[in-house]
Amino acid sequence: MIGRIPVLDVRPQIDCGRRPAKAVTGETFEVSATVFREGHDAVAANVVLRDPGGRSGPWTPMRELAPGTDRWGALVTPDAEGRWTYTVEAWSDPVTTWRRTAQVKIPAGQDTGLVLAEGAALHERAAAGVPKNAGRESILRVADTLRDESLPAATRLAAALTPEVMDTLGRHPLRELVSASRPMPLLVERRRALYGSWYEMFPRSEGAYEAPDGTLVSGNFRTAAERLPEVAAMGFDVVYLPPIHPIGTTHRKGPNNALSAGPHDVGSPWAIGSAEGGHDAIHPDLGTFEDFAHFVRTARDLRMEVALDFALQCSPDHPWLDKHPEWFHHRADGTIAYAENPPKKYQDIHPIAFDADFRGLVKETERLLRFWMEKGVRIFRVDNPHTKPVVFWEKVIADINRTDPDVIFLAEAFTRPAMMRTLAQVGFQQSYTYFTWRNSKQELTEYLTELSRESADCMRPNLFVNTPDILHAYLQHGGRAAFEVRAVLAATLSPTWGVYAGYELCEGTPVRDGSEEYLDSEKYQLRPRDWQTAGREGRSIAPLITALNRLRRRHPALQQLRALHFHHVDNDAVLAYSKREGADVVLTVVNLDPHHTHEATVSLDMPELGLDRHESVPVRDELTGETYHWGRDNYVRLEPGSGIAPAHVLSLRPSSPIGGSPN
Repeated sequence: MIGRIPVLDVRPQIDCGRRPAKAVTGETFEVSATVFREGHDAVAANVVLRDPGGRSGPWTPMRELAPGTDRWGALVTPDAEGRWTYTVEAWSDPVTTWRRTAQVKIPAGQDTGLVLAEGAALHERAAAGVPKNAGRESILRVADTLRDESLPAATRLAAALTPEVMDTLGRHPLRELVSASRPMPLLVERRRALYGSWYEMFPRSEGAYEAPDGTLVSGNFRTAAERLPEVAAMGFDVVYLPPIHPIGTTHRKGPNNALSAGPHDVGSPWAIGSAEGGHDAIHPDLGTFEDFAHFVRTARDLRMEVALDFALQCSPDHPWLDKHPEWFHHRADGTIAYAENPPKKYQDIHPIAFDADFRGLVKETERLLRFWMEKGVRIFRVDNPHTKPVVFWEKVIADINRTDPDVIFLAEAFTRPAMMRTLAQVGFQQSYTYFTWRNSKQELTEYLTELSRESADCMRPNLFVNTPDILHAYLQHGGRAAFEVRAVLAATLSPTWGVYAGYELCEGTPVRDGSEEYLDSEKYQLRPRDWQTAGREGRSIAPLITALNRLRRRHPALQQLRALHFHHVDNDAVLAYSKREGADVVLTVVNLDPHHTHEATVSLDMPELGLDRHESVPVRDELTGETYHWGRDNYVRLEPGSGIAPAHVLSLRPSSPIGGSPN
C-alpha cells in the first residue's frame, strides 16, 4: 500500500525483496528510491540501516539524484557482518516549503507579517527536535528574530537562511507525514567474499619428478607446500586446489583427453572416486590427512586461505554407485548415464540425478562440506553448479552459512546470464564471469559496467585470467604482452581476480587450432615446471603479478567493485578507467592490442576524480615509479613488448572532496 508520501522502487531490491542484497563489512553502496508528493510542498527522504540486532543507526539523508526525476539516493556503509535491513523514509519538509515561499513573498512585499510569523512558529516547532548541545538555542533565536518587528523584513528572513541554521536543521529536520518503505534485507559478509587474489595449483604437479624408468612420479601436499612461500610472495590471498580425491580407473582419460589411458596415466581429478574412497578421501599419491593439514597450516602461516574444489559428480568407480544407485540417471538399457555435452562425451564422469532422493543428497552434500570445513577449508569453488537444481544450492548454502557464515562459495558457472545471476541470488558469494571472452574496448566497457552496477547488489565477480579448461585465443596469439594486459585488467577492474599456475610463464599453446584446451593439459597429466629457471631467464611475469597484488593491498580503491568509472579515449585500442575509495583514486590506462604500439588522448571525467575541470595534478605510475602531471586531456603512448607492462596504473589524491555517487 502506498504511504501518505509515496516511496516506490526501492533499490537495491533482489527478487522483490524476498532475497537479500549483498555487501561486505565496510563496503559503501547506494540506496535509492522514487519519492514524490502531491502539490508543490517540499519532500525529503532518508535511509535507516538496522544492524543484525535490530538497532537502527543514525539515519542517512538522501538527495535528489537528478533534478526533476523524483529519484533520491544516499550512500550507506554497514560495519559488521550479519543480516541487516534498510528502510527508506520519506516525509513532508515544512521548513523547506516555508523557505521557498518566504524567498519569493518577502522581497515582493506579499503577506510579509504573516509569512514571518508562520516561519517563527515553524522554527519553534523544529527547535523541539534539536538536542540542546546541537544548536537548539540558535534555532530558537531565529524564531525570536523572525518575530522582531523592529528589524527589516529582509534581515529577519536572512536570520533563517544562514549556513549554521541550514546545517542544524539538515541534521535535525522537522518531519511531517513520515512514510516508510517496507524493510529490505541486506546480507553483510566478510571482506574475502569481495576482495582477494586467487592462485590455482595442482598439488600433484608441484614436486613431481622423473623416475629412473622415465615415468613421472606425482608430487604431494608436502612438496606443494614447499612452493607456497613463492605463491605468497606474489601477493596471493587464496590458494585454490582442484579435487584432491581418489581418481577412478574405469574409462580414465589419457593425455590431451585421450579416450584410453596408459598404465601410468594419472587421469582427471574431476573423475572422483575409486576403491580408495570418494569425496571424503584423499588421493593416496597426495599423502595423508596429516599432510593436508600441514599444507593448510603452511598456507595460513603465510596469510593465505585454502579453497577446495567441490565437484558433485562421480567416476564409474565411486562408492556411491553401489550404495546409492538412485542418485544417478539410468538409461533404457539399465546402464548409468555418463556426462555429455554433445558432441563432447565424458565417459569417466557420471552426473548426479537429484529428484529421486533430494533430501538424501542435501544431507550428504552438507556432511561432505562440513567434513572439509573441519579440516580448515572455508572456501569452496563449486564445479558446474548450473547443472544442478538451483533450489539444491539454495538449501545447502543456507544451511552451511546459518552456522558458519564465514564459509564462501564460488560458482564456476559459464552459462546463461539468468542462471549465473540466480545462483548468486540464492547464496553463492562469488561468481565466475564472461571476462575471458571480453577482449575489445566495447566488450569490456559494457560488461564491467554491468558487473559493477546492476549486478553488484547480488553477484560478485571473480575474474580468472585463465583456467585449466580455458586458454582464450587472445592469449594463444598475443604473446607475453597479452598475458600482461589481461593480468592488469583483471587485477584492477575487479576486487577479486585469479590465475591458474603457468600463467606467469605465459603458457599459451593450445591442443589444436581453434581449441581453448591447453596442449598437454594438466587436467590429464602431471606438469612439473621449472619456476626458478624461468625466473632467472626473465620468462616469467611474476614480477608484474607481484606488483599488481601489492598495489591492490596498498590501494583501497582497487578493493572495491561499485566504484568503477570509464573515461573517454580517442583510440579504440586503449581503455581508461578509474576507481576510488574516499581520497584514494587509481586510474588505469591499458593498450588492449598486444601486437602494436598505440597513441591516444585520454579525456578524464575530472569531477569523478574529485578534481576541478581545469585542474592539473601529479600522478604516479605505480608500475614504473615515474610521475607525470595530468589534467583533463592527456597524451599516452603504450608499447607492448617494451619490458614494461603496456599500461599505466596511476595513483592520485584529489585536492577537493569527492562528491556524488560512486556509480
